[in-house]
Amino acid sequence: MQAKQAVSANGNHQNMGREPDPQVKAKAERRQFSVEYKRRILAEADGCSQRGELGALLRREGLYSSHLDKWRKQREQGVLAGSKGEKRGRKPDPQAEEIARLQRENEQMRSRLERAERIIEVQKKLAQLLGMMCAESESNGMPC
Repeated sequence: MQAKQAVSANGNHQNMGREPDPQVKAKAERRQFSVEYKRRILAEADGCSQRGELGALLRREGLYSSHLDKWRKQREQGVLAGSKGEKRGRKPDPQAEEIARLQRENEQMRSRLERAERIIEVQKKLAQLLGMMCAESESNGMPC
């Protein structure tokens, strides 16, 4: 059963009333190449001396010549020198761990201070009660 196709104004064919082809991904994913892979392919590309070898390598690996250009620049800049590539994005703040530790310590000290202040308040009230009881007992003629 053939699905009807409509031709849009720009000449593209569109499926009407049909599910998309399951073999075609809804959203393409960007390929990511490891540093080791890049170095291996560059070594193979540098070893290609015969006519057509480089093209065969690119076809076999599914790469473009622009990949080799970018990777060669990265190699010249030293990005491919390490065994692991640099992580992308913001670098962690070297003082962030120390700041977090100090904040935790500060919070612990505050809670200890509050506990000590409560204990002191209880001790003051207890001293007042004992002082009042002692004064009453002395007035009744009994020693404290």
